[in-house]
Amino acid sequence: MEIKCNRGEYIVKIEPRLFDELKKVLADFGERYFVGEELNRSKLSEDLRNFDETLLEKLFQTDFIKQHFIKEVAGQKLFQIEQLEEVILYNDYWDTSYTKYENRIGLASNGKFLEDSQDVVLDFPFKDGVLTASMTKEDNEAGYDDAFLNEVIEKDEIDRLFDKKIFVNSKRFDESGESAVTDFNADIDNIVIKGNNLLALHTIQEIYLESLDCIYIDPPYNVPSSNNSFTYNNKFNHSTWLTFMKNRLEVSKTLLKKDDGVLIIAIDENEVNYLGVLLDEVFDEYEKHLITVIHNPRGIQGTNFSYNNEFLYFVFPKGKKIIENRRLSEDEITLSNLRNWGGESLRGDGKNTFYPILVKDDEIIGFGEVSKFDFHPKQTEILDGIAYVYLIDPKGIERKWRYARHTIEEIKDMLVPKRKSDGSYEIMLGKNFGQYKTVWQSNLYDSSVHGKQLLNKLVPNAPFSFPKSVYAVKEALYAVVKNRKNAKILDFFGGSGTTAHAVQMLNKDDNGNRIFITTEQMDYIDTVLVPRLLADDDKKRNDGFIYAEMFPKNMGYLQDVIQAKTLDDLKVVYNRMLEGTDTREPADISFRADLDKIDWLEGFNKNKRLLIKLLDKNGLYYNYSEIDDANVRELISDDDYRFNKQFYKGGE
Repeated sequence: MEIKCNRGEYIVKIEPRLFDELKKVLADFGERYFVGEELNRSKLSEDLRNFDETLLEKLFQTDFIKQHFIKEVAGQKLFQIEQLEEVILYNDYWDTSYTKYENRIGLASNGKFLEDSQDVVLDFPFKDGVLTASMTKEDNEAGYDDAFLNEVIEKDEIDRLFDKKIFVNSKRFDESGESAVTDFNADIDNIVIKGNNLLALHTIQEIYLESLDCIYIDPPYNVPSSNNSFTYNNKFNHSTWLTFMKNRLEVSKTLLKKDDGVLIIAIDENEVNYLGVLLDEVFDEYEKHLITVIHNPRGIQGTNFSYNNEFLYFVFPKGKKIIENRRLSEDEITLSNLRNWGGESLRGDGKNTFYPILVKDDEIIGFGEVSKFDFHPKQTEILDGIAYVYLIDPKGIERKWRYARHTIEEIKDMLVPKRKSDGSYEIMLGKNFGQYKTVWQSNLYDSSVHGKQLLNKLVPNAPFSFPKSVYAVKEALYAVVKNRKNAKILDFFGGSGTTAHAVQMLNKDDNGNRIFITTEQMDYIDTVLVPRLLADDDKKRNDGFIYAEMFPKNMGYLQDVIQAKTLDDLKVVYNRMLEGTDTREPADISFRADLDKIDWLEGFNKNKRLLIKLLDKNGLYYNYSEIDDANVRELISDDDYRFNKQFYKGGE
């Protein structure tokens, strides 16, 4: 114990004996584990986690550590490193001034701050009755209540999980149809990737590092119903869901441009608050704004309230003007005459301000050249169906426009032609933009009409109950990439393809060249997402895209196990896992498992769960580092081999 004086007051500072012992031992390392006279807990914790040999050897020789953190079991000494780390980081009565872990408010899982967790959650949302990984509302009503086969993997079990993956079945879709693809350009190619989204993010990380303008995601919500844009039900427990999101947000953050990259997340009332705290932790140097979107005007009946809204988080670097101005609706625009008013409004008072404005079908289509001084036209002249409108007042006096010829095109979108009863036109000026508000309401954002119904027009019988309104997604993207015509936009919860569709619409509107990157692991990527992007629609521009699948290894066996319906089915899959097939190598099994000792008498349910658990999640897909191995190379087509080489060339 020590007593410090601060402005005449006595402050008692208490440290447990462990700190005294650690300070004595760690003094041999110089300043490595100290900030001033105090322990650098975060550095000490980091080295404990990384099993730093010199540190562990020193601690192993310390009597106090041996007494409290080393146990002898069956003649073997076990160092309880996690318990030591927990005591160092989380005992709240320790009063030290240097530690980022002290006096925090944050999300916790299993007694530790989520920020400190290095667990990883993989999701396998395959429909299955026995494992209750249900996908539909009907399944829920039948009593199934688990939405995902969620696998929580501790950091020390991960070695190859986040390695880059091999792509197969690569192809290009464009207006001429489907064709082989052997090249790739990350700056101009749209791409759709089939595979687990966390592993896909790590796979593309080097290619798109700090290059994305916008990420828009609509993640699975932690709710007890299927009323959302995913065909599988969205139930997690809170801590698993938060870890699931944290894993993906951390890697996606590295893909955003540092200066002006924007993350947009659609979320509902069930997780909006938890997500907000998580965003504060992962994006601590960013600002976040919460927008309300009225997406279901009819409302969804709740116990006390009828919910008709959801939320959008906009997350971007602090202190910068990032969000563009919005387009005003017609009833919000106040119009005024484009003519110049005041004492110097005559034609002769301006040099380049008397010229025709061209109108066709009540729309402004262009501007003529400045008229010669001896040319005196009528107020509106019609030539080949085009009205040439000059500024001549009702008394026949030639006036000047408020904007010179060389600047008028900059405000073309703000001009409105107003037809008069005699067939002539007045040109009106209206400010058609303004700052976005925090509540968005429009009939276009109705997820029933412009989500479900629109999707079914493009892809009949698509199995999506509540896809987002494409116009709501488009508006969110417009707020960020309005003036970024070459923007790169990622959605790693691809779903039915709404985000990619919205990018196609933006490009149609302004002839932009924005690209989309979309990932999805469900099979409806082939039956819904891809057909949607290829569907003819005069409101979007189909620039084509590349499609590629992460090459499944254990993922294939995982699907086989999940789809097994009987014990005999399981045994067939089990034999394939052991022996492999003509197109698959034997399964990679967890190092802790002995498949030869599986007990079939335990029955179908237990063995199904067991086989899923024992598949090594590090081997879900083939890693790119294996592509030149003879036994792997023979499984890959020549076109796919060349595509992989081209794809990763930009990241090597």
